[in-house]
Order: sequence, then C-alpha cells, then structure tokens
Amino acid sequence: MSEKQYHLDTLAIHAGQEIEPCTMARAVPIYRTTAYNFRNVEHAANLFALKELGNIYTRLMNPTNDVLEKRFAALEGGAAALTLSSGTAAVFFALTNILKAGDEFVTASNLYGGTMTQFGSIMPQYGITPRFTTVNDFQAVEAAVNAKTRAIFIETIGNPMLDVADIEGYAKIAQKHNLPLLADATFTPPPVLRPIKYGANIVIHSLSKWIGGQGTGIGGIVVDDGKFDWTDPKFALYNEPDTGYHGLRWAHDLGALQPLAFTLRLRLVGLRNQGPALAPDMAWQFLQGTETLPIRMERHNANALKTAQFLKKHPKVAWLHYPGLEGDPSYELAKKYLPNGASSVVVFGPKGGVASSIKIVDNIKLFSHLVNVGEAKSVITFTGSTTHSQLTEEEVRATGLKPDVVRLSIGLEHIDDILGALDDALKLV
Repeated sequence: MSEKQYHLDTLAIHAGQEIEPCTMARAVPIYRTTAYNFRNVEHAANLFALKELGNIYTRLMNPTNDVLEKRFAALEGGAAALTLSSGTAAVFFALTNILKAGDEFVTASNLYGGTMTQFGSIMPQYGITPRFTTVNDFQAVEAAVNAKTRAIFIETIGNPMLDVADIEGYAKIAQKHNLPLLADATFTPPPVLRPIKYGANIVIHSLSKWIGGQGTGIGGIVVDDGKFDWTDPKFALYNEPDTGYHGLRWAHDLGALQPLAFTLRLRLVGLRNQGPALAPDMAWQFLQGTETLPIRMERHNANALKTAQFLKKHPKVAWLHYPGLEGDPSYELAKKYLPNGASSVVVFGPKGGVASSIKIVDNIKLFSHLVNVGEAKSVITFTGSTTHSQLTEEEVRATGLKPDVVRLSIGLEHIDDILGALDDALKLV
C-alpha cells in the first residue's frame, strides 16, 4: 500500500521513513554530523553539479530532517518540503525564493505581528513591495494585482483575531493571474486543514507550535505542491540563467526533477547560501510531536470549543472571537474549511477594557503567560504589548487588533481546570 492510501493519522506516524538497513533501528535516528563522505571525486562533483542527489553537508540536508520533510509533504498532500530554522525564516525564504528587487506581492493584512513587520519594514529594504488588503476582500485583491505582482500570501487563520481566509477565493484570483498562492497554516496543522486541497501552492508552518506541541524547539517548514508552472517569464528567478549554477534555469533544466523546481531552488540557493538550517536534533524533536499530532489536535480543539462556549456566556466578557461558534464572523468559512475543529486559539475582551485585560493576564492561575501558542500547556497573552508591539497604529488597525484583546491558546489540561482558572480570573474584574 502506498503512503497516499493511508489515513492522515497513519501518515503522521510512518510517512517518510525507511528503516535504516545497518542497524534496523525502528525509531528515526538523529544524524549528528556536519558533513558526509564522498565515494570518490566524481561522486562529489556529481552531487555539486546536481547530476546526482545525495548528502553533502547538513546545512543543505540531513537524513533526520529528510524524514520530517517527507512526512509533511505526505501530510499536506504536497510533492516536497524543506525544513528551516524557524517559522519566520520559512515565510521569508519562501517569498524571496520567488520575488526579487522590484517585485511585489499581495497579502492579507490580518497577520501575526512579526510577519507584518517583516513585510512592512524589512521586505522593502530588499526592494520588494507588499500590497496589504483586508482579508477576503477579493475586489481589493484584484485591484492590488499588477504587472509587478509575483505572489499572493495569506494566513489560513489570522493571528490573533482569528479571521478564516477563504482559500478557494484567493486561489481563484491567483490562478487567473498565474500567481502562486502561499498559505501560512501555522494555526491549522494538517489534521485541521490541508490548504493544497483548496488551491494553495505553498504551505508554511511554524513547527514550534502545535506540531512540536511542547514548546521546546524552534523550527519551520515549507511544503510545495509541485504543480505550479514557473515557466512564465515574469518569474525571473526561474527563467533567467542562475550564475551561481553555471547558467541553470530552474524552470527548465531539471529534467525529471522539474516539478520540484521551487523546493530545489529553496534548498540550493536560500538554504545553501544563506544558511537558515534546522538542526537534526530539532527535526527529531518535531518528529516526536508529529506522531501524536492528530490525537492531540482533537483534544486541543474540543477544549477550545468548550472554552469559547463558556466565555461567550460569561457576564464579565464583553466580546469574543472563535470561528467554531455560531454567530462568529468566520463561522460559515470555518464550517467549510475546518470541519474537524476550528483551531485551539480563543480571543476575547473583558468588560472594563484594557485595565481588566491586564488584571486577568497578571493574575490568572494555571495558564502560562508567554508569547507562544500550540503548547500542551494553556497559554495566555496580552497581544497589544507583545506580539504586535512593533506595529504602527495604522498597521494595528489594518490587522483588526482590538486594544483589549486577550489571546488564549487552549492546552490539554482537563477542561474543568481550564474553565475554573478563567472564571477565577474574571471574578477579579
């Protein structure tokens, strides 16, 4: 039976691994090596000339990382994947694997604060221009596309206000203009959503969140559907000769590997020459999380839904967003894209505004006060002074961020303990 015939729960445990023949070890080994021996000079030359695939140096590839990459390609229904040092690096290098100075991309504005800063403050330093549009405003997206546009970027669920992106709506525009659609799916790992199914070409994850699940490592991954046509001349990085590879044209000269042009270029240009490599120890750590990801997401999502239902009825809560609740602005989209659970993040504002939000965050028990999501432990964050603190007032308005927002990442504790901690904190306001 091929891997494509297995259910996702099975792929999360088995995909990508071939038993190592020397030792027959069942668990994936950690290959702690900087470099790899060559059989001879010809073998080395063939590897560097891309005439033969194989291990050269762990900045480029590592057998432990390779299992994680193959596993996520299988989980997302993609053709290939590449691990990087962080989710932020994954976003940056995925985009700069397409765009060069003078190019533009269209993006939704309801993004994680670090991504907003990367796009608004750092990308322009490289001569790359983002065009921000309100999420799911497809008239604005169409208006933002022009002759310089090379990609469309979205988050499947916006961080932190939890707007669900209409992926098929974005994919329709992307296909009309022959643009790749990139989706940061950090809030929706594969048991929750598979964006490629709905038209995304490139899927990005922070491995540090639900995939790792324990808050013990930093990493990112980029998954390529292997179907986008890069031969359109507007993609200069793929059609003009690459002087770093003796005139190789990435969209034309890869032979049988041509469907993997995006991933190969990302590995052999971005990763090789700029070095955002994921350590094999971290890849192994994320493999452990991946094995239990489907069953953990069931508990995360179930706890989050019960938490949202509890807060919606609480007399001390002024407003609440959770896509899985009827009446939420994203409820209909969540029913379409997230039938297995609407993620495990809940955001709300208490009566009394910012002062009450701070009192809750400073005094709540059980919840960890930190800037992460997706851990086994429940987490609380006052986002206005942390994850989005670098943004200008205009950028904050564009994200839809409310000044009193409290972000909850609901963990795996017993639901009665989670609700008890929230109730006790809300009594203080």
